[in-house]
Amino acid sequence: MYYRRKIILALLDLFDGELEKIRLQKLLFLFTQKQVKPEYEFIPYKFGCYSFSANADLTTMTAKSFLIETKSSFIKNDKVNYTKLIKENDRSALNNIKMLYGNMSSDTLMKHTYKNYPYWAINSVKAPSILTPEELEIVGKQKEHADKTILFTIGYEGSSLEGYLNRLIKNDIKVLVDVRNNPLSMKFGFSKSLLKRYCESVDIIYLHIPEVGILSDQRQELHTQADYDTLFKIYCDVNLQKTIPAQEQIFSLLNQHHRIALTCFEANICQCHRKHLAEAIQNLPDFTYELKHI
Repeated sequence: MYYRRKIILALLDLFDGELEKIRLQKLLFLFTQKQVKPEYEFIPYKFGCYSFSANADLTTMTAKSFLIETKSSFIKNDKVNYTKLIKENDRSALNNIKMLYGNMSSDTLMKHTYKNYPYWAINSVKAPSILTPEELEIVGKQKEHADKTILFTIGYEGSSLEGYLNRLIKNDIKVLVDVRNNPLSMKFGFSKSLLKRYCESVDIIYLHIPEVGILSDQRQELHTQADYDTLFKIYCDVNLQKTIPAQEQIFSLLNQHHRIALTCFEANICQCHRKHLAEAIQNLPDFTYELKHI
C-alpha cells in the first residue's frame, strides 16, 4: 500500500474510523501544512482546499474494501491500526491535528482554513456565508486578475495534478490547449478526459488540438539534446508548415481569451515541441504579445 494512503487510514483511526468528507479533506490539508514534503497537494475548490489525488485514493481504497463510502462520510473497514505503521513525526503531527481541530465541525474547519489559508478559499461557494466582509476582502486579494495578454506554455513532468492546476490558476490561465498528439498519460489526472474534467472544475477551458503534436513513433530514441534538436528540425520543417490553420486557431483563442497555455509533458522546454509551436504562433502576423514558459 502507498504510504500516503496509510496516512489517510491513520487519520481515520484517530477519529474512531469515520470522518465526514469535507472534514477529512480539511484535516488532511492541515496535516500536510506540517510536512516538509506533503503527501498530498490541494487546489482552491468550491468548498475550499481539496485534493483530487486524495479523493482518488479514497475511491480506490473503497473499491478494495479498506473503506466504506456513504453519501457524506468515509468509514474505515479495516482492523489494522495504521497509526503504528507511519513515521513518528507524521504520527505526532496527526495527533496534533486531532488535538487542535478534532472538535471542530465541517463549517468551523472551513472557516478556519479560509481565514488562515485564504488562497484556497478563492473559489469557495461557502466563503460569502461564513466569512466577514473583511475576511472576504483578504480572500479576494489572493485571486490573480491579470490584464496582460500572454501566450504561456506548461509541462506536467514532475508535477502533481494539483501543483499543475495551481500554476494555471496563479497565472490566471483561461484556456488550456493540449498539444499532445496522443493525450494519454500513466500519471494521475493527465489523460485527456480527466484533465478536461479537472480544468473545467476550476473554470479553465480545455481544448485538444492533436494535429500540432508529434506522433509517438517519432519520439523514440531521444537520449541527448542533439536527438531532440534533430526531431524538432523535422517538426519545424514539416509539421509546422502543414498546421498553419491550427496555429491561427490558437492565435484566435489568445485574442479572445487573452491568457492561454499550450501544454505537453516535458518540464524542460528545450525538449518539448511546444516551444517551437509557440514560437511559430509568435511569428504569425499581428502577434504583439508576450510568450512565457511556466
